[in-house]
Amino acid sequence: MISEKLGHRLDHILSRIARVLFGESIHPHFLTFTGLVFNVLAGICLGVGYWVMGGVLICLGGFFDLLDGAVARVFNRVTKFGGFLDSVIDRYSDTILLIGVIWYFAQHRDLGYTFLALIVLMGSLLIPYSRAKAEVFLSRCNIGLMERAERTILLALGSLFDVMEIVLWVLAIFTHITVIQRIHYTWKEMQKLEEQAANQ
Repeated sequence: MISEKLGHRLDHILSRIARVLFGESIHPHFLTFTGLVFNVLAGICLGVGYWVMGGVLICLGGFFDLLDGAVARVFNRVTKFGGFLDSVIDRYSDTILLIGVIWYFAQHRDLGYTFLALIVLMGSLLIPYSRAKAEVFLSRCNIGLMERAERTILLALGSLFDVMEIVLWVLAIFTHITVIQRIHYTWKEMQKLEEQAANQ
């Protein structure tokens, strides 16, 4: 939702920031992996209970995730492999952050929230998977309430303000609602395609 509303409106601002920080020779892949490093550090902080530091690092990881795409588009360095790599690294980042949360609650023998965080991890992985499978047949399937930007913002807020338990409930519900939305959308669109094919 947030990504679709913003589109690429921040590209020029973000590319200027990247130019000031790194110069025009900066490669989007460097920014992608820098974001991953911040998310790995964030996952470690979450795992040991350093919530505020974890939240700050999640924000930094998210910032670099925005930068890599903006730099690629503005400096005309967009490639199919770059899009593929960015998507794979995003999955690593999502998983690492939630493993940190799972580890924290497991260490404190809180089985309820450990299980809830596992449900969130499942939903977070199924959202991009359902899109990828749908787009084998459809031109696009980027609908839903809880895309990656929303999930990242909620995890950051949960860490910064020590409300991770509330955030986990929200994510557990709405990640799976998003998967259901994508299943329903794909079913409806494929029905239309089948009807069109039958009428030809």
